[in-house]
Amino acid sequence: MMRTPHLWSPDSSHIRQEWDTVADNGLRLEQNVAEELVRALNSEVSGLYILFNQVRKHYWLVEGTESKPISDFLEDAANRLTEMTDDIAIRITALGGVPACGPMGIRQHAPIYIEDAHHYDIRSSLERDLDGYATLAVQWREHIELADRLGDTATSELLRRHLKTLEADAHVLDRYLADDTLVLHDATR
Repeated sequence: MMRTPHLWSPDSSHIRQEWDTVADNGLRLEQNVAEELVRALNSEVSGLYILFNQVRKHYWLVEGTESKPISDFLEDAANRLTEMTDDIAIRITALGGVPACGPMGIRQHAPIYIEDAHHYDIRSSLERDLDGYATLAVQWREHIELADRLGDTATSELLRRHLKTLEADAHVLDRYLADDTLVLHDATR
């Protein structure tokens, strides 16, 4: 088997659980329920991972008249995305799964696309961030309903709590993107 140069893989004797499998869980949820929830939550983790990297990139590159408040918001938003990712990855582990990680696992489950590496203007960057937040929020609502239907109130409550954060950050982005600005029109050219 040919190895990918950037992928480190120790011999199989070190593997405790293979990726994309769900083991028995201490929560005593049925195997099929846990598998469905792990699949859904790995999509959340993957989306958060991509959105975190995108928001962080925009934080590094923000410039212009309103760069300080936008920079502060993006830095805080990235920290909130990290906290959400950790909480959901820990829940995946409790359900008997292995959280999505690495480029292949993230791409397999991600509901959003990775942004090209270019430096874009801040309005386009924030529009892209808002789209990512909105995409995740829609998916999370579906997964809240799934968790409720499957009888996993803990997963449902976790997603509900973090959905409020996603929606609050989306609202801030929407306000930054509003047509009203104090900057003179000629100054933006």
